[in-house]
Amino acid sequence: MGALGEAIEQEGRNPSIDLRRQTRHLSGCSRGEGAAAPHRSTVARVGASCTAVFCIGLSAFASLAHASDTPARTLQDEKIEWTWSDRPEQADPRLPNVLLEGDSITRNYYEPVQLMLKGKANVYLFSTSLSVGDPRLAGEIEGYLTARPLTFAVIHLNNGMHGPQYTAQDFKTYYPELIAPIKRVAPHANCIVATTTPVRTDSAVSPTNMQINQRNIVAVAYAAQYNCALDDQYRLMMQHQDLHSDEVHFSPDGAAIQARQVAVTIETMLSGRAK
Repeated sequence: MGALGEAIEQEGRNPSIDLRRQTRHLSGCSRGEGAAAPHRSTVARVGASCTAVFCIGLSAFASLAHASDTPARTLQDEKIEWTWSDRPEQADPRLPNVLLEGDSITRNYYEPVQLMLKGKANVYLFSTSLSVGDPRLAGEIEGYLTARPLTFAVIHLNNGMHGPQYTAQDFKTYYPELIAPIKRVAPHANCIVATTTPVRTDSAVSPTNMQINQRNIVAVAYAAQYNCALDDQYRLMMQHQDLHSDEVHFSPDGAAIQARQVAVTIETMLSGRAK
C-alpha cells in the first residue's frame, strides 16, 4: 500500500480529522522529495517541517501524475448528470477574471462570491456533476477553458462531493486530471484548491465522511505539488454542521460563510499577483 496509502486509510477512519495537522507538513519537503515551492501568495501557508509519510507521498504523486501505464477504468456514471456555467452580466475588461470550478457546492456559493468581489474581479462559474476519477472530467474542463477567449488570473477548484463509487486510490491516481488541463490551457492562472466539505450524515448518494477525509488528504498533497494555494473549506464548515440544508449542501447562511473564505482567498491571491 505504501506510506501515503496507509496514511489515507488510517486518517480516513477519523471523520473529525484536522487538516491543519496535515497541511503544515507539506511545504517543508525538499525539491528532491517532490514538493514544489509554495506560491508567494498562498493563503493557507504550510509550515516548515515534513513528515516522512507526506514527503514519500509527494514523490509517489509525482510519478503517478506522469504514469503512462494507468490502468483502464470503468465509467461510474450517475443517473442524473449535469454541467452548469455562469458569467458576469457585463464583464469589466479592466478587472481580472476569476473562475470557480467545482460541483453543486461551488454553485451554491458562486453568487455570494460574485457579490463580494464586485468591482475587484469578474467571477465566472463552471460546475459539473463529474467527479475526479471520471474519464470525461478533464475534457470538460479543457473544453470550457479553450472555448472562451479569456485569461483567468485565478482558478478556484472544489471537486470531491460526487462519485462515491470512486475509491481513495482512484482519487489519488486521477486527481491530476483536475489540475492538468488548467496548467496546460491556462498556465499563467494561479490555482487554489479547496478541500471538500463534510456531509451531515453518510448516505449512498455522496461520499461518506471517511471518503471525504481520504480525498482531502490527496487534495492537500496535490495542492502542494502543483504549487496551488489551499482553501480549507472542510475545517471551516466542520464548525457549521448545523447550517446544512440537506445531507450535502449548506443553507444560504452557510453558503455565505463559505463564500467569505473563498473571496478572501481569491483577493489575497490577486493582491500577490499585483506586487
